[in-house]
Amino acid sequence: MLFGYLLPCTVIVGGFFGDEGKGKIAAYLAMKDKPDICVRGGNGPNAGHTVIHGGVQYSLRLIPSGFVNPSTHLLIGPGVPVDPTVLLDELRKTDSEQRIEVDNQCAIVEPRHKEQESRSDHLSKKVGSTKSGVGACNAERALRMAKLAQQIPSLKPYVGDTVGEIQKAFSENKKIIIEGTQGTFLSLYHGTYPYVTSKDTTASAACADVGVGPTQVDDVIVIFKAYVTRVGEGPLEGQLDRDEVARRGWTEFGTVTGRERRAAPFDFKLAKRAVQLNGATQIALTKLDVLFPSAKGARHIKDLDKAAKAFISAIEKQTGVPVMLIGTGPKEEDLIDLRAVARSPRVRTAPIVRQN
Repeated sequence: MLFGYLLPCTVIVGGFFGDEGKGKIAAYLAMKDKPDICVRGGNGPNAGHTVIHGGVQYSLRLIPSGFVNPSTHLLIGPGVPVDPTVLLDELRKTDSEQRIEVDNQCAIVEPRHKEQESRSDHLSKKVGSTKSGVGACNAERALRMAKLAQQIPSLKPYVGDTVGEIQKAFSENKKIIIEGTQGTFLSLYHGTYPYVTSKDTTASAACADVGVGPTQVDDVIVIFKAYVTRVGEGPLEGQLDRDEVARRGWTEFGTVTGRERRAAPFDFKLAKRAVQLNGATQIALTKLDVLFPSAKGARHIKDLDKAAKAFISAIEKQTGVPVMLIGTGPKEEDLIDLRAVARSPRVRTAPIVRQN
């Protein structure tokens, strides 16, 4: 098998502070590589993924972005906090009721959790919480007091043993995508504490969330945007003022909160650290067309100009990991897929030099 093609288990994680385009990459892989299972790890409705499919934009907080492939089974792992109202709404919007399974041990986000976070000046004002109730839910889970999905009547048709489903899929050599949420440097352990989320967000945590052991993973794709954005509070090295962000066309707003994102140029130091923390085997780079407008809609590496190619090569040189997927527009098909040009399987530290 050629390096980069979807092996039995691939993990997708964000490399910066979230907002890197995980939804787009997950949706593309679901359509291109046709995984049997797409399972959501991460921090539940605290994070949003945007998918544009069939001319429709979906903003998802719980349903895996792989829903775009109607043959892919959708799972939510036991480590993911679940807000029943959000989940049921997304099931209807994505027409996924017949192929979703929520693990019976998922913790439940209740209305009172949202109220607790809204009342907390520390969370809502200092840390910049999304007030989705996830942090309060995770705290109760740690105290062994949270309700679980198996106790909620409205979720009964969708609850099951997702870990068992995944392990059965492994035994049948099926393809699995694990979809993480947020970004590496929002990790409770590896991020810019206290301006972080309420759990770890690295690839190893995503695996633990869904019940997959480290030896069962074949590829880890870390996703970087061509520039860095961050919503809420916390440090952002090289942050540009709002006028400069607007001038460069980098103005964005958070999927969940609608808050304006702060922005800075691509951070090579952070990228290298993210590759290390996640054990990345590949890099997906999104929004290259925003940084280099001439790249908009490109489907082949030869269509990129010298400056864009040099930027990609610099990322590979600094991180030691090949850039295999390059986003050139908002739609899932606006992407350059370089996985088929790699020469050997699982080469982690040999970037591909592309001169043509």
